[in-house]
Amino acid sequence: MNIRPAIQSSLYEAQNVLNQFIQDPRTIECMDEAVHLIKGVFERRGRIFACGNGGSMCDAMHFAEEWTGRFRKNREPLPAIALSDPAHLTCVANDFGFDEVFARPILAFGHPGDLLIAISTSGNSTNVLRAIEAAKSQQMTVFGLLGKDGGKMKPHCDLCLIAPGSTSDRIQEIQMMVLHILIEGVERLMFPENYTGG
Repeated sequence: MNIRPAIQSSLYEAQNVLNQFIQDPRTIECMDEAVHLIKGVFERRGRIFACGNGGSMCDAMHFAEEWTGRFRKNREPLPAIALSDPAHLTCVANDFGFDEVFARPILAFGHPGDLLIAISTSGNSTNVLRAIEAAKSQQMTVFGLLGKDGGKMKPHCDLCLIAPGSTSDRIQEIQMMVLHILIEGVERLMFPENYTGG
């Protein structure tokens, strides 16, 4: 079986989704807002929390480690936490139900001025929606990185970016790219010496 046409089709599909995202005038405006939002949180010594399910959890973890570790060049570590501790997740899921696995740590650790990045390809994950509600109760800001039409989460976010695409994989590809560009944008503002000549 020749799989090459399917591979080529997938590449073209990904390219078309990216082009659609780039051509939306709201894309760059929203990402600019998100960069300044994140920068402000760090400058106030607030914390960023990120959560999502499945691949979105992997993206939250990837995003967080590039703040506490590094992105392209060395700089001070910055406080970002992915809500991904398996002991916590199974404890809360067992005692309170899976819908509460992200809300409980937000209630425990979130403070006014902190930021929650809520990642969902559908915008309808109940446990992420509960995290948003918990963040609001803690006077935190919420940035939603969503897919499809934004789902139930969209109206509860202070800032929201919706990735195009009809399948979770295409949406997640856009979302991970967004997270990388947000990190770069914040670093360019906070650590310009890391980007001299670029």
